[in-house]
Amino acid sequence: MDKQFVVIGCGRFGEALSTKLVELGKEVMVVDISEEIVQNISQTVTYAVQADATDENSIKSLGISNFDVAVISIGANIQASLLVTLMIKELGVKKVIAKAQNELHAKILYKIGADRVVFPEREMGIRVAKNLVSKNVLDFIEFAPDYSVMEVLVLDEWIGQSLIEIDMRSRYGINVMAIKHGDDINISLIGTYEIKKDDILIVIGNNSDLQKIERAEI
Repeated sequence: MDKQFVVIGCGRFGEALSTKLVELGKEVMVVDISEEIVQNISQTVTYAVQADATDENSIKSLGISNFDVAVISIGANIQASLLVTLMIKELGVKKVIAKAQNELHAKILYKIGADRVVFPEREMGIRVAKNLVSKNVLDFIEFAPDYSVMEVLVLDEWIGQSLIEIDMRSRYGINVMAIKHGDDINISLIGTYEIKKDDILIVIGNNSDLQKIERAEI
């Protein structure tokens, strides 16, 4: 059975997240204290409910425990963020993801049971910065302290060579996960594939190795 999502707090992050989940075919319920926000998002998501998420009775009445994933995207009210995260976790939601304002906020969220903590503004800032300083990097996702995934333009010396000939794993310490060319994406790569000028490589590796590509010094 497909996962069901509940998003609590519908600011810019919560709205963007909810909208994208629906576009991906997921069932999404949004909960926000603002009647205006609920009305605006109601035509986009599966359900939109006006409720005070800090009120335990209100949350229970919504059947939150039936959802697989809860995203706590409450904005600057750290106290409300912590209280709602704790309640949602105690109600038995399988996975709770919470938005944090700072490191201390994140630390407390983890302590009270959040399965994952995100910093949307900081993460987007890092991605934009990576794109600004490198002519090769199109997109960047850091998924662990030392490892990342990047979309990169091919270097001139790669064009016309096969993946076997370039041998990125042994020479550069990175792995090619997929190759995009126009609207096509190839995830079933074979070693004889020859790199083309307009290819975009999706690579994974240690940050220190990936930085070589950013500087085009490989």
